[in-house]
Amino acid sequence: MKKKQQQSNCDTCLYYIYDEDYESYMCDMDMDEDEYARLLTDSHYSCPYYQYDNEYAIVKKQL
Repeated sequence: MKKKQQQSNCDTCLYYIYDEDYESYMCDMDMDEDEYARLLTDSHYSCPYYQYDNEYAIVKKQL
């Protein structure tokens, strides 16, 4: 039985960063051309690199 992947939202992804050179947000993950095209065109495709950006997780470890 295949595990169903959670749909991802780039706005909450750890790899979605602001690039000052382009003055916009972009994905910082190194994807090949086919993966990136599928991510942009297929609405049912779930990004395999998605990681929830939980900045409080680091603080919890420090306590």
